[in-house]
Amino acid sequence: MQAAHQLFDSTPQDSWTTQFLQKDGHHLLIAEIDGRPAGFVTGVEVAHPDKALEMMLYELGVDEDYRRRGVGRALVRGLVAVAREAGCVGMWVPVEAGNDTAVAFYRACGADEPEPAATLWWDLA
Repeated sequence: MQAAHQLFDSTPQDSWTTQFLQKDGHHLLIAEIDGRPAGFVTGVEVAHPDKALEMMLYELGVDEDYRRRGVGRALVRGLVAVAREAGCVGMWVPVEAGNDTAVAFYRACGADEPEPAATLWWDLA
């Protein structure tokens, strides 16, 4: 994780990394090119009493030097494989409103765009 710190929004904290990785249904894939971290994807299995198991693509990051070289697409495919192996019936990703680049990327990776949705946030800090 420390070798891949530049891929994340901020430096991963050891305790948070451990907490994430120790939870069942939490997944982290890191792509390397020539021994150098090139990108990552995280996913979280989501279960609900009236829905089958789904995978939420939580975050995707690709180093600028490796963008437009298939790294992000390979990571998404990797998470799809993990989701299938876990028995998920689908995978979804939240995308910020107006982020047309992300929407186009995920559509190119095979995602369909469902009904428009809003994400609301509680700051519990």
